[in-house]
Amino acid sequence: MSGVAVLGSTGSIGVSTLDVIARHPERFQVIALTANGNHRRLFEQLRRFAPRYAVMADPDAARILADAVRREGLATQVLAGPEALEQVVTLDEVEQVMAAIVGAAGLPPALAAARAGKRVLLANKEALVVAGDLFMRAVAEGGAELLPIDSEHNAIFQCMPAGFRAGRAARGVSGILLTASGGPFREWPLEALETVTPEQACAHPNWDMGRKISVDSATMMNKGLELIEACWLFATDVDHVQVVVHPQSVVHSLVQYTDGSVLAQLGNPDMRTPIAHAMAWPERIDSGVAPLDLFAIARLDFEAPDARRFPCLRLAAEAMRAGGTAPAVLNAANEIAVQAFLDRRLAFTAIPRLIERVLAAMPPRPVESLRQLLAVDSEARRQAERFITERV
Repeated sequence: MSGVAVLGSTGSIGVSTLDVIARHPERFQVIALTANGNHRRLFEQLRRFAPRYAVMADPDAARILADAVRREGLATQVLAGPEALEQVVTLDEVEQVMAAIVGAAGLPPALAAARAGKRVLLANKEALVVAGDLFMRAVAEGGAELLPIDSEHNAIFQCMPAGFRAGRAARGVSGILLTASGGPFREWPLEALETVTPEQACAHPNWDMGRKISVDSATMMNKGLELIEACWLFATDVDHVQVVVHPQSVVHSLVQYTDGSVLAQLGNPDMRTPIAHAMAWPERIDSGVAPLDLFAIARLDFEAPDARRFPCLRLAAEAMRAGGTAPAVLNAANEIAVQAFLDRRLAFTAIPRLIERVLAAMPPRPVESLRQLLAVDSEARRQAERFITERV
């Protein structure tokens, strides 16, 4: 029986994780569930999975949850705040941690889990985009097992040689092909992108995702961030990771070998597949996902990304090459730009322009600590907001 802590249990990844756990009650035990402020959904999860601990980032929501737990007579202990997140991931009975908290708030508990030597199921992009060097050092020093949950990185992991461990270069591998759907505007005329609305950007053709990630997919910044993640996870550089537009989202990524072989991982677009793979690795268990029907798909298409249509890809690659604090600045500026677009304060095509301006205003510095990175994150957000008021 493996004890599991799910960070961000009320989000889409958290819900999918609990679905997989529910299919294997003899194999997994939920020790802790955490959420930001959705106390109603978390309460229903507590009733079903009876964890020993529940953590809410919002103290007011934690008080409401604690009252509901007492009325129901549940045994779960309700905690609040960022320190409680780090407390539950380091518990002796917790063997694996699903790190699915979105944003910088997910960094400290993910680092704590790595330092404590847990199996870290990484669904938090910021851990590697913002703090890749710090995080990979924590994994090595803590003796943690790091398994990626993003469908693309999990696919790459599955295609790596036997015995591969994240953060180490794989012998015999010559390159990584990172697939991307191309988003909803892959075939739009370039001039039409000027008038894209939030509703259009959030209508992803293949995946059911949150609004922020959907916009990132439309700009392909999501793939840019994944490129940075891939460099850290697979100990490679930008020039050995090639983004490939694959509209069907069936081939989740590929690995090239020096002998000319190319291995690919295919499957229906459902996050329960990579979640089940990582939770049971190196075994395979039922995820609840239907087998892929190749006859129904009929065809698989691949094309190079259009650099004019997707300038965010270039910005991400440049930030990774620059190193230091540059990826943290890129990520923070993008988050502000995307929210401004969703709030109708910024045009869709202004998103990369704003990010580029913030990167130029904040030259990269060597990474020293998590505190420094969080300060850089805050400053990049301030710069982005200021530039928005100046109408980028």
